[in-house]
Amino acid sequence: MSAPEITYPRFPLRRFIREITDGPFGSSLASSHYAAEGARVIRLGNVGAARFKEGDAAYISLEYFKELRQYEVKSGDLIIAGLGDSNHPVGRACVAPPGLGPAIVKADCFRTRLDEERLSHRYAAWALSSSFVSGQVHTLTRGSTRARINLDVAREIQLPVPPAEEQHRIADFLDAETARIHEISKAHSNQVTLLTERHRSWLSELSTELTQKYGSVRLRHVLVGIEQGWSPQCEERLAGEGEWGVIKAGCVNGGIFDSLQHKRLPPSIEPRREYQIKPGDLLMSRASGSTDLIGSTGIVPDIDQQLLLCDKIYRLHVNKARGRTEFIAHMLRTHSVREHLKLGISGAAGMANNLPTPVVKDCVLPDVPLAEQDSAIAQLTHMGELLSQTQSALERQITRLAERRQALITAAVTGQFNVSSASGRGVDTP
Repeated sequence: MSAPEITYPRFPLRRFIREITDGPFGSSLASSHYAAEGARVIRLGNVGAARFKEGDAAYISLEYFKELRQYEVKSGDLIIAGLGDSNHPVGRACVAPPGLGPAIVKADCFRTRLDEERLSHRYAAWALSSSFVSGQVHTLTRGSTRARINLDVAREIQLPVPPAEEQHRIADFLDAETARIHEISKAHSNQVTLLTERHRSWLSELSTELTQKYGSVRLRHVLVGIEQGWSPQCEERLAGEGEWGVIKAGCVNGGIFDSLQHKRLPPSIEPRREYQIKPGDLLMSRASGSTDLIGSTGIVPDIDQQLLLCDKIYRLHVNKARGRTEFIAHMLRTHSVREHLKLGISGAAGMANNLPTPVVKDCVLPDVPLAEQDSAIAQLTHMGELLSQTQSALERQITRLAERRQALITAAVTGQFNVSSASGRGVDTP
């Protein structure tokens, strides 16, 4: 995509900075410093594209806040993200909201105060969140897996700077137009959630009907074995051709096996081939920081990778005379089974949650004859395909809305149209 034509003069951010500071690193702000309430810690998760995100709340005590006062954030301060990923570009910025109360900025977030008579924080947040800046910053970043900039790089970011009155008009325009886009996108996201919930409800209703007709059986009587794998020290990158990888705990999140969720096994370590995963394997998440993800199941499709089972994933060996793998996988996603698994999770506070083997074996499923399981699988597959098609259509619309929002921001801050007489409807998305 070619760079947008700039109709406003460009200047480095340093021309307008009065103060800029990075948050505390390492031992200055460790997990032991966090508290249930007190002063807010503003983290990367709070820095949206020209929007402060209220989630991801964390606090330190007011006493410790006094020791970190040099990192204080006040309402109206500009906060720039010094770290990014594929979904959250580095360099994006937002303005600290009104009524923030005592707060500090964490590492990789830059608390910035500008000469607002020449460059307003509101406009700067929009400009820093534009494609013009993200494309520029991309060439200046460092970091192999997550793009990162430091204070020196942040100071040199070039921004289009219109006159002060025009800055306010652009910020007002983008506030209004992107709010409309956000509402439409939110409605689509809610539809996706409702469709997922309706599918889960229908799945649970089917399970109840089958149980009433055929009775129930504990999972232990349908399995011939259950095992967990091996987790050697691996490299934080994907395995290449001819190399081995070890799957991650999140490889079955969402009910679908994701072969990209793995780490490369160092060549110096001999793979334990008894743990190689194969097409048709039924996997279940055994450990996670989220109780909602524990017990997630997925079936391994045909893959051309050499992947090994990790110790945070169970492999369930189904007795082919008692059950179909696809049917068992579906029934393990019903509401009653999910609640059973949640109640059986163990783990001390602050530690990873674990799912004991006996809890898995005690899951109660419909005791359905194989022929009826085949019929149910066909029905479930059909319903799943309809759900997937509808969700994919909604997600495409959400993606287009995000692209539209980004194009609108970039066009406005680079002066590609007059915000005083336009709604932005003529702006092209990439």
